[in-house]
Amino acid sequence: MSHHDAQDFWSDKYRAAGQAYLFGTAPNRFLQSQSALLLPGQRALSIADGEGRNAVWLAERGLDVTATELSPVALDKAATLAAARGVSVDFALADALRWTYPDEAFDLVVGIFIQFAAPDERRALFDNMKRTLRPGGCIVLQGYTPKQLDYGTGGPSAVENLYTAALLSEAFGDFELECLQEYESELDEGLAHRGHSALIGMVARKRMATLPA
Repeated sequence: MSHHDAQDFWSDKYRAAGQAYLFGTAPNRFLQSQSALLLPGQRALSIADGEGRNAVWLAERGLDVTATELSPVALDKAATLAAARGVSVDFALADALRWTYPDEAFDLVVGIFIQFAAPDERRALFDNMKRTLRPGGCIVLQGYTPKQLDYGTGGPSAVENLYTAALLSEAFGDFELECLQEYESELDEGLAHRGHSALIGMVARKRMATLPA
């Protein structure tokens, strides 16, 4: 799918939700469960953040948040949510697959259901996520596993876009995997993620540089 096709596709989805939020306004539960990682003043990047639910929650925790999103419709709704919650977020209209990721700029990188990326795109996206993270920082990733295709309660229909523990272990083998679990749970995230779901959550920490002996 081209950049413009993807932008139109997602904008149509967000527009069709009307005043409602397609994925709700509450943060993703896996991200919320990792709140012990968060410290006020940290710089955070939320990738393909949609209508702002995760970026706004991070900003409410005192983090300095940048959020990328392809759809201007979603960004308008995200700005409305941030204003209603009384927080500031640096929202960037950007394609997560083409954005220029600054080197070692963030303490936290968040990717919640960013499974629009096909395998070749995913490799590049993961490399960018790792590169933009400061040593000692964490990536928090939530996605669906292939079993989700049996449930059909959200996520992509292409099995190659879904995550397994083996796939993420290989992709982030150069990081410390502090959490990597496949599990099933009931989701209630707006109109789009609702029902019994096959999920995977990961927290991966970038190793500190070792000094020469």
